[in-house]
Amino acid sequence: MTTRSISQINEKIENGEANIYTAEEFKKLIKKGDTPSFEEVDVVTAGTCGVMSGTAAILNFIVSPPGEFIRAREVFLNGVPAYAGPCPNEWLGAIDVILHGTAHSIHDENYGGGFLLKELLQGKEVDVRVESVEGKTVENTITIDDVGRGQIIGTRMAFKNYTAFVNSYNEPISSIFSAIPLEGNLSGLTFSGCGALNPLQNDVPHNVIKNGCKFLLNGAEGYILGDGTRSSAEKPNLMLTADYKQMDPYYIGGYKTGQGGEVYDTVAIPIPVINEEVYNNLLITDSDIELPLAEIKGRHLPLGETNYEEMWGDYDLRPQFDGSSCNKCETCKVESICPTNAFKNERLDLSLCFGCGLCAHYCRHDSFNMTTGDVDLEINGKNVNIPIICRQSDRLRGNKLSLELKKLIENNQFKL
Repeated sequence: MTTRSISQINEKIENGEANIYTAEEFKKLIKKGDTPSFEEVDVVTAGTCGVMSGTAAILNFIVSPPGEFIRAREVFLNGVPAYAGPCPNEWLGAIDVILHGTAHSIHDENYGGGFLLKELLQGKEVDVRVESVEGKTVENTITIDDVGRGQIIGTRMAFKNYTAFVNSYNEPISSIFSAIPLEGNLSGLTFSGCGALNPLQNDVPHNVIKNGCKFLLNGAEGYILGDGTRSSAEKPNLMLTADYKQMDPYYIGGYKTGQGGEVYDTVAIPIPVINEEVYNNLLITDSDIELPLAEIKGRHLPLGETNYEEMWGDYDLRPQFDGSSCNKCETCKVESICPTNAFKNERLDLSLCFGCGLCAHYCRHDSFNMTTGDVDLEINGKNVNIPIICRQSDRLRGNKLSLELKKLIENNQFKL
């Protein structure tokens, strides 16, 4: 088997001789029948973006002058509970907290850690309330400049794809796997996973994606800590970490689900093509990747199987909003269900849009143009056509971060 070392690939990169592709570029060449040979590819940057519930942030900041309270018992950031510690904060006025991306505000379950982490990175003011052990309440506001140190640790990230869900029951069912309660009678399908662009899908079984390897998490350079929680050979995921303060708010944020606010992240990992086995794994395409279909009520109930070509195909990654057809409803359905709050006051903010597709399916006046596709499936002995109504992964963000990583490598700003 022909092999080459990481140092040899780095030398080619330094000399400007390396052939580097994003996973999207590489897969497009495969589909066109113009696949680069092993000798013609040195690195592929693969990326994924989606709801990643295992996200936690460790933050340190000053709440008050020293001596104003003994020790924090409870901490709330914009109403979102954070956990004081593990470092002691006795009489310091400065505290460390651990914030869960899935934590919900005590005022609004649809606002949580994911939205808060984006807003803090955007430079917005965040209200802090500390309840101390002696019963004192201390309140203040902070911005990202007041955070002395911030680190994201993801316990379960970059899943090698997931599962598609439908609801065959007669009533809507709320779930973390759908941005809104999923209507019954097989009226729609929701899914997660970026298919053939996912890093772990391109490196089975972890030939080069290993402990200590560098990558980008939400735009910040980070390190792979190892396998994530609930990881298995069939469904691997990673434990990852990076400097929160170096992250780009575009790549991280909140995502409303039927069970309240969640958090999404974007991961891009370089795959150096060190041998032909690594190269062969990169040849996988969306149509090769099976996607199990299950009941949203009881995820263990299999109903059938599809694939990621059926999910993504050549479908639109973003909607187009036609303001001229907007009827200016007194209560806008799209504004109320948009999982990232990208549509407000008859304006679509594409920097916030996740490309989930809900707007195109639920706008009462068809003001959103977006093709998300449908699938023909045999379920319980019947042939049914089910529209794809909700994506909980975002290929556009995954592609963008993969491209950023490619450029950093080409410019010798990121070493393998």
